[in-house]
Amino acid sequence: MDNYNGYNYEDGAIDSKSALSAQMARVFGWMFIGLIITGLTAKYIATSEAIVKMLYSGRFTFLGFLILELVFVWFISSRAMHMDYGMAAAAFIMYSVLNGITLSVIFLAYTGNSVALAFFMTAGFFGFMCVYGLVTKTDLTSLGSLFLMGLFGLIIVSIINLFLRSTALYWIISFVGVAIFLGLTAYDSQKIKAISMKYTGTEKERNVAVLGALILYLDFVNLFLYILRILGRRK
Repeated sequence: MDNYNGYNYEDGAIDSKSALSAQMARVFGWMFIGLIITGLTAKYIATSEAIVKMLYSGRFTFLGFLILELVFVWFISSRAMHMDYGMAAAAFIMYSVLNGITLSVIFLAYTGNSVALAFFMTAGFFGFMCVYGLVTKTDLTSLGSLFLMGLFGLIIVSIINLFLRSTALYWIISFVGVAIFLGLTAYDSQKIKAISMKYTGTEKERNVAVLGALILYLDFVNLFLYILRILGRRK
């Protein structure tokens, strides 16, 4: 049965799994490249007094970088599958640099030890949820929708707390944020796996790798920021 009409179906299944594994390796490879670029950029900016003064001397300079970040996220998310692979990769790298610029404030506000602790905890939680999302046979689509709704609610409450400045609400937001992005990490991992299976072997598989890397990169960074809110020790 495995060799019907001269075709070895078992070998075909192995080839398919190998192709999917290679594609997921590309996704995580690009994600790690983005994180490294962001980390190095943030660290460099934080150690340059001249650049720090330029960024934070005026509110609108920093705000401009934040707006530019949002534009890049929208651009890559909506156009990654329609543009040249090289352009998609370049846009992701540029976004990683921009995010490093805005995240440089972390090294100015928190101690190095607490930043390192938050990073390694994030890596552990993130890795576990990625593996779960990739291997589970449970369809996480409905849960993903709930987490996305929770994320929108979290953003609204966070904006409100900018004015209320409630300490209790700050901690609630922090822990709920961790829970939401843990869930989104598993959901997005499963979704990216499904998309990769669809496009593996096509000319768009590398574009999928960049798009998937962006999605998981955002999950990692946001999870890290919420964990840092809980564990971070301010200078």
